[in-house]
Amino acid sequence: MSQLTSLRHIPHANLYRKGDVFVLFGELFGRGYVNGLIDEARAAGMTIVGITVGRRDEEGKLRALTTEEHAEAEEKLGGRIINVPLMAGFDMDAPEGEKNPTEQLSGITLKSWQEDKLDWDAIERCREAGVKRFTGSVAQVMQEIDTLIPDGANAFFAHTMAGGIPKIKAFLAIANRIYKGRGERFMSSRALLDSDLGKLILMNFDEVTANTLQHLITGSAAIRERLERGGGQVRYTAYGYHGTEILIDGEYQWQTYTNYTQGYAKMRLESVAQAAWEQGVAATVFNCPEIRTNSSDIFVGVELSLFPLLKALKKEGGGAWADQQWKICESLLEDGVTLDSLLEMIEKYNNDATSATFRNFGGWPMDNTPALADVMIGTSEDITKMHKDRKELITDHLSSLVLEGAGPLMFHGAGEKIGPVLWLNHDIIAKQLNALHPD
Repeated sequence: MSQLTSLRHIPHANLYRKGDVFVLFGELFGRGYVNGLIDEARAAGMTIVGITVGRRDEEGKLRALTTEEHAEAEEKLGGRIINVPLMAGFDMDAPEGEKNPTEQLSGITLKSWQEDKLDWDAIERCREAGVKRFTGSVAQVMQEIDTLIPDGANAFFAHTMAGGIPKIKAFLAIANRIYKGRGERFMSSRALLDSDLGKLILMNFDEVTANTLQHLITGSAAIRERLERGGGQVRYTAYGYHGTEILIDGEYQWQTYTNYTQGYAKMRLESVAQAAWEQGVAATVFNCPEIRTNSSDIFVGVELSLFPLLKALKKEGGGAWADQQWKICESLLEDGVTLDSLLEMIEKYNNDATSATFRNFGGWPMDNTPALADVMIGTSEDITKMHKDRKELITDHLSSLVLEGAGPLMFHGAGEKIGPVLWLNHDIIAKQLNALHPD
């Protein structure tokens, strides 16, 4: 997408009711963005249906959930789970008798990875094997889901698949240098993207993060056509990231975390939704704000853009509840450290000449630089030290607020059928939160 299209109003479309079906296309493991959607679906009285990515046995072969695992997953979801493994990506796939990509990468080391080469013909055969496996499983899953959605009902398919880094020992050390390193430990993200390892990762990101949305839309076509014939409506949503507008110098300005390697796949995800929209399929990618999650914690500095949400809460009409969020956050800081002083550090960081250089929407996702690593990682570490407990951070609380605000925006925004790609910036998140907590 070359144009930033932001959601500026709180949507109120109430499309869903009891008897409608919410399908989670991705397994629920922990607290994340999708919980907000599930909460909204449950409040609307929808039937909750989910899938599993399956598990690997001791030999690395994909299997369905055991009876115990299945019961535990259904309890966590609060709904039925179709027990057909839908592990995305091809890093563990290969034609019979050939090595899969993870096995092909097994000899890579921290010293050799930039020069190590892959057999791309073999990689392509693995990719084809992975796609065939996945799409075959999608067809099987959709046959079961079809029996769970009555004629005339509405359906909401929530795509949550993302990731795709092969599990090789050397990559953690490489990632620590690219996403956490500065000074002598700094490593260029461009060096990764130009290597065969990086090219494989980008391919697998595309398969996991983006192409799975296309497989979902294609695989559920018969369900969609049946429901629409009976007067029902079908919506698809997916989680994107493409930077966020936050308050800088009192105005909402687009900024981003750098380097976000998955950005290429997230743009491909946007293009899948755009193409579907043009074919009359209501698929929307919601580009959500940066938050802290188990998977995002490798990216040191990604959390810095969360802090200005506190100012947005007040700017967007917040009252006593917004004031309470400030007090909660200040209580997490060391004695003698004020929230105002922390926010001044964030303002200084955002106005730093190096940081400002990376607010280039057209150039996204940009490569990292030693200068950016110094200011971004340095600021992140300094702010973390200002807390009483490194396990209780302000960004944890602010992340939970973003999740709370994003859920209804996506749920009702999809119902309103606004467009294929929408940014949820701090202004609309703050407006939604204040609306949920009126004084």
